[in-house]
Amino acid sequence: MGTWKGSCDPTERSFNAETQRTQRQAQRKPRTGDTVTESFDAVVVGAGPTGLACGIELQQRGLKTVLVEKGCVVNSIYHYPTNMSFFTTPELLEIGNIPMTSLNDKPNRAEALKYYRKVAEHYHVNIHQYEKVDGIFGGDNAFEVATTDRLGGNHVYLARKVVLSTGYYDVPNLLNVPGEELDKVLHYYKEAHPYYNHDVAVIGGKNSAAIAALELHWTGARVTLIHRGAGISDSVKYWIKPNIENRIKSGEIAACFHSTVVRIERDSIQVATPEGEITLANDFVFALVGYRPDLQFLNATGISIEPDTQRPRTDPQTLESTRPGVYLAGVIVAGMHTNEIFIENGRFHGKLIAESIAARLAG
Repeated sequence: MGTWKGSCDPTERSFNAETQRTQRQAQRKPRTGDTVTESFDAVVVGAGPTGLACGIELQQRGLKTVLVEKGCVVNSIYHYPTNMSFFTTPELLEIGNIPMTSLNDKPNRAEALKYYRKVAEHYHVNIHQYEKVDGIFGGDNAFEVATTDRLGGNHVYLARKVVLSTGYYDVPNLLNVPGEELDKVLHYYKEAHPYYNHDVAVIGGKNSAAIAALELHWTGARVTLIHRGAGISDSVKYWIKPNIENRIKSGEIAACFHSTVVRIERDSIQVATPEGEITLANDFVFALVGYRPDLQFLNATGISIEPDTQRPRTDPQTLESTRPGVYLAGVIVAGMHTNEIFIENGRFHGKLIAESIAARLAG
């Protein structure tokens, strides 16, 4: 049996967050020629649901705040599958005390996008979309946040406090196999239509992989599910798991368990199975083996990370990191343990952080 080159288990991945490069980069000065755009009490990096919640809570305490987002508002949700429904009920996705409504028991992607747009509009949240943070310099009460906007313009925002709410969906776990760089290899599933009447491999055994495999099958793709485990994960939602298992049992979806992809070619893939290595005809590969926080960005920002758990070190009462004045919010608080924090509980981080920042600035 072949060796799995990529891992769905975050604990199997190591990342050294305590390097000298980190400290040098965190202390580096902004670029010559940058324009100081404005001064703020707080800069929030990321405009997902948790970032929005932070911005709202800070604004409600009279603190001048800007959100800087490298994509669009709730960028991760925008990149979810087109027809996705959340696994939770509307009230658990609410922020800013604004009710969320849905036509069904569980809201879908389109309803969530509309809801968060309306919340941002209601509170007049100051959001700079399509603007990438290049570095966070200076220290507590005197930060300089350097950014580049979508037109290539450079900015520096002066801030007394900084909140990082960057999520984890932008950094997929890689298979690290030859051929993964081919255009046919995708780490995000959007919708099934383009893959009608094609040979498609779905790698993974959790919710994302199961949903993609089912939708691709229903749309007329020839689907093979490949997973290093013994079967579909027990963590797959109860209304999805029997469906995918029945499709596999009937032979409608092919499945290779205890198996790993070892090479990807333009028209085929090689798979190590318990019976030996096999070659499968293939047009597209969905490598849906999970995502992780951008630890490299946290590292470059000077955030200390626990070497064993890969969790950033934070004060549990305030969520302030070991870099004074820099707070963490949302899933990045859990580090590689991305299954511990979701919108449902991460949305409460905003109040915790805003209360701490308001108290510090008032003092």
